[in-house]
Amino acid sequence: MKNMSRILSPLSSWFSLRFLGVLLVAMFMVMNVGHAGEISSGDDSEHILQAFSKQHRDEVREKSVPQKERQQIMFLMGVVVFVLVLITGALGIAMVLYGKQVFVPHMLFAGLSVSMAIAHAIVGLVWFYPF
Repeated sequence: MKNMSRILSPLSSWFSLRFLGVLLVAMFMVMNVGHAGEISSGDDSEHILQAFSKQHRDEVREKSVPQKERQQIMFLMGVVVFVLVLITGALGIAMVLYGKQVFVPHMLFAGLSVSMAIAHAIVGLVWFYPF
């Protein structure tokens, strides 16, 4: 008898948990069906959607970067790319012509130059592609 109660005890708790789960799901389904009947006509939802879209447009306008500031940012990024390319070239010339051991800094500045050039190109396409 004790062995049987050991077997049935976990099974009964499992069945009771399963029953509670089914009961909760059924309650939520009944609540959702009751709530669906309370939803009003489309007039209210149209006004809500219009207000939301107007608010969204206003937020987008506030967050947008002015054209002059975009041009200044692009110019500064271009200056940084130009300076990095000059440093990379100078280190390459120092390596080839003068035999200096500057390979690691040359490669570091080459990587920075390429990374900044890619970022400059992406920002330019995103901000100015549609002209």
